[in-house]
Amino acid sequence: MNPRQTAALALLEMDRREGYSNLTLEPRLQRAGFSPQDRAFCSALFYGVLERRITLDWAIAHYSRTPIQKLEPEVLAALRLGVLQLMEFPSVPPAAAVSQSVEVVRGLGKEKAAGFVNGLLRAMARNRCAVPPPKDKLTALSVEHSVPAPLIQLWRKAYGHDTALEILRGSRGPAPTFLRVNTTKTTPAALMARLLAEGRESRAVPGVENALELMTPGGLAELSSFREGLFHVQDLSSQLCAAALAPEPGMAVLDLCAAPGGKTFTVAELLGDRGRVLARDLHPHRVKLVEEGAARLGLASVTAETGDALCRDPALEGKFDRVLCDVVCSGFGTLRRKPEIRYKPLDSLDGLPEVQYNILENASHYLKRGGRLVYSTCTLSPAENEEVVARFLGSHPEFSAPVPAKTYIHGREGLDCDGFFAAVLEKEGEP
Repeated sequence: MNPRQTAALALLEMDRREGYSNLTLEPRLQRAGFSPQDRAFCSALFYGVLERRITLDWAIAHYSRTPIQKLEPEVLAALRLGVLQLMEFPSVPPAAAVSQSVEVVRGLGKEKAAGFVNGLLRAMARNRCAVPPPKDKLTALSVEHSVPAPLIQLWRKAYGHDTALEILRGSRGPAPTFLRVNTTKTTPAALMARLLAEGRESRAVPGVENALELMTPGGLAELSSFREGLFHVQDLSSQLCAAALAPEPGMAVLDLCAAPGGKTFTVAELLGDRGRVLARDLHPHRVKLVEEGAARLGLASVTAETGDALCRDPALEGKFDRVLCDVVCSGFGTLRRKPEIRYKPLDSLDGLPEVQYNILENASHYLKRGGRLVYSTCTLSPAENEEVVARFLGSHPEFSAPVPAKTYIHGREGLDCDGFFAAVLEKEGEP
């Protein structure tokens, strides 16, 4: 088994099962026992095909006499890998991209298709990957950025053409790695020095306190600084969302949809680990992730337990100074980290706003008078963001929004962050 073959099998599994990309690839990488270089190459192939599938299929269709929808899955996987290498891997010689793709399709049991794969890829290599763009402007945008046309239309309607282009440009990886400094144990400067001694360069992020960008990512779990709990990995938008709660030492905070725990940990650190943070999640195995993370970071203020955010719990009513309501969502702000999300049919998400509203409704009952609640998502979709908040405020006059809701878009304000939405809501009355 080699990196290309492993990537092809993982892609086929994604097509069959429609699973999560990281959960599909990682077990195969662990079983393969690749060198760091081969592991990185396999990951780049796998995620590259997922991210650029629309672009790759447009190119294949141009060179193929057989309609793309009639190609066998194994043949299509080999072609996508080959075209990706020809188009976007300058370090791979074209001859190697062609010959190795032929070996991939043979390894997938499609010996008879070897000549077809060889001929198509050789023709593309001879033409230096020249492919005419679509004449229709919307289709051209879809092919250029490998984002389905309906999603582009959603963003155009919601945010306007120029902002939609910003979102599209930010939808491609690789995504940077950001760390949150565990200020209960260290400082940004001290952690930067420690990481450098461990062979990892980092730098402070202007405008985001206690955040570092890792310039030489990879293999963090093996670092002693990680094992000692000096940091956790967290995107900038999530760090800013937790900061919007404005937690103060001694407060009681509820994180209603907590796993895997990044925001829980940041909140506990903002409290100086002095207070109480209750982290809830529906699934026990995900609650365990929060427990393990809090233990590694040494955050004694965190308690994790199972709980269904859609089921109101009278035992929690009026008990918390701060409530974080980071709800399940379509995830359209995280395309560069989870490229498979872009292919979700929009109509499959129609029920989400009602679920999100019900979670927010429950969360509001857990907040003390005078307390603050943050409603957040990692998506760029007004139906899941502004419309949910507007509906809630319209039916809960005891709540107000002291500051405008914030939509984070990659590149805005100099932040290389994921797409995100956060609304701060406050409950009237004295604490």
